[in-house]
Amino acid sequence: MQDDRLTTLDKDALLNLLDDPSPVVRKELLKAFDSLGSTGLELLKDAVEGPNRLLGWHASTYLSELQNANPSEEFRTFIRSMNYELESGWIMISRVAYPTIDIGSICSELDQIAARCKELIVRPASTRDQCLVINRVLFHELGFRGNTENYTDPENSFINRVLQTRKGLPISLSALYLLVAERLGAALEPISAPGHFVIGCFEESVPFYVDSFDHGRILTAGQMLKRVEANCMEPNLSHLAPSSSRETLSRICRNLVDHYTRSDHNGMANLFQSFLQEFEDAYKKRV
Repeated sequence: MQDDRLTTLDKDALLNLLDDPSPVVRKELLKAFDSLGSTGLELLKDAVEGPNRLLGWHASTYLSELQNANPSEEFRTFIRSMNYELESGWIMISRVAYPTIDIGSICSELDQIAARCKELIVRPASTRDQCLVINRVLFHELGFRGNTENYTDPENSFINRVLQTRKGLPISLSALYLLVAERLGAALEPISAPGHFVIGCFEESVPFYVDSFDHGRILTAGQMLKRVEANCMEPNLSHLAPSSSRETLSRICRNLVDHYTRSDHNGMANLFQSFLQEFEDAYKKRV
């Protein structure tokens, strides 16, 4: 069914079947709504928010099932919500490529890494001291490292694969670092520096930066600005300012567009490009 042919009668017919208890009818309805894409989701959302509470309840069960069965739509809904959170967003990005990943297992592994760090941190500890412990656990005990051999492999951008292979990009290793630090209560920020994503700390008298791609090497602001200059850019302190979760998740998607294009997976490249457009459209609506 094409959404440009969906009349009011068609919509009413679909909605009137929502309370049908037949598994066969439910299966066919799910197919119909799924084939309508965003139009089908909007139709169900309107029913959820409408005055008919019983219809709204039935619509909500379909909506939930469709979104869980369609990771791409789930991520689009997340983008449009403007309620961005790094861990949830990164997991949703990863579910687009790996729909059956065990989210509970991923969160449990992050918890275990943080628990190991807590064992080694002697309180009171400065943020720098906590970073040194995270460095020890992530890069020495667990062996996480930058994937210099296959830098443009899309696998480097997905949280489940980074945890499995212990390899990733500057941004994915930084995101992992931030999720562990968050569990420790360490005040760290994502820094979307040109060419090389890092982590920043602004809690101490002198800011410092952590390069997760280089085993957690700690850098000064001056060293970071030299890196920016080495990328043929005029150094600017704005390059070292914290990034939002929206900017971080967008950059992960941007990397995936580039890396899928390089590997001739144009369908996936176009899909992640569409997510970038969703981020842009949502941002324009807000401002």
